[in-house]
Amino acid sequence: MSQTAPDAATTPSKAPTPTPPSRQPWGEVALDNIVWILLVVFAVGASILNPFFATLANVQNLLVQGTSLGFVAFAIALTMLLGEIDLSVVGILGISGAVGAILVEKGVPGLVAVVAVLVTGTLIGLINGLCIAKLRMTSLIETLAMGLTLGGAVLALTEGRTITVRDESYTWVGQGYVFGWPIMPLALLLLFVAISVLLSRTTWGRKLYATGGNKKAAYAAGIATDRLIIGTFVLSGFLSGCAGWLATAYLSGVNSTIGAQLLLYAVAAPVIGGVSLFGGRGRVVGMLGGVLLLTVVQVGLQLVNISAYYVSMVGGAMIFLAVFVDAMRIRRRERS
Repeated sequence: MSQTAPDAATTPSKAPTPTPPSRQPWGEVALDNIVWILLVVFAVGASILNPFFATLANVQNLLVQGTSLGFVAFAIALTMLLGEIDLSVVGILGISGAVGAILVEKGVPGLVAVVAVLVTGTLIGLINGLCIAKLRMTSLIETLAMGLTLGGAVLALTEGRTITVRDESYTWVGQGYVFGWPIMPLALLLLFVAISVLLSRTTWGRKLYATGGNKKAAYAAGIATDRLIIGTFVLSGFLSGCAGWLATAYLSGVNSTIGAQLLLYAVAAPVIGGVSLFGGRGRVVGMLGGVLLLTVVQVGLQLVNISAYYVSMVGGAMIFLAVFVDAMRIRRRERS
């Protein structure tokens, strides 16, 4: 006599054994947060060697020094999330600042000059985006060439001299204070909040990550990748123009070498903060951490009377560390 299978509805089922939540390995946690670990180590070390480092005045100075770097670093980070890179950011900073300073020198009202600065940066970003998206130029070479061209243009416009800006409506963002606190760091904070919302709360931000992760798959899914590339480079140009305004407002002028040391640090800051060189991955808080870390290293070494030659050497070592950490992250994810 054949035996029938018991009815699944009446057979008591064994409760599934709950699986414990997976824990992220300590090594991966350390790699993902290396920027904050190094920031604490350098800050504590600098404070021990020179107690002035931990004072409120120096903290304000650190944030002011890091603001222009922060704007160009966030500009590069956005293009890196897309799987591209914008090496023209410092050139845009310089030419935008030079345009603003020259206009003020010729009697143009400060606020009009500020608008001209931002428009200049935005238009150059648009040119970059069109060349990369429509003409299929390689972003690394196109933006490098653009940056070199703009650097030469700054030298031609300034003729090697320093152009001083005295219009308070132009320089207030770099010279002004609110309740005893400089305005420039508030601009960096506002930028951090705006980029956080843009990347995590908007469809545009999700499309940016998706395209950076796999451009062909994003296009197949209906994302207008060319439009996204153009928009990202326009935003990068706008942020670089903002950096040009901030830098010239803080320095009350512009010269042919403005921002000359920023480019490598602007590339290293987002990478050491967790932004992948291959696109599609990166956190805004890590970008900010990278900016603060490199600023702390530069200012801290100066306060402990380290030779300028060693400051450059440490800066180069930080860039090497950024690439090394990014390679380690990729290897760990490939193994998992």
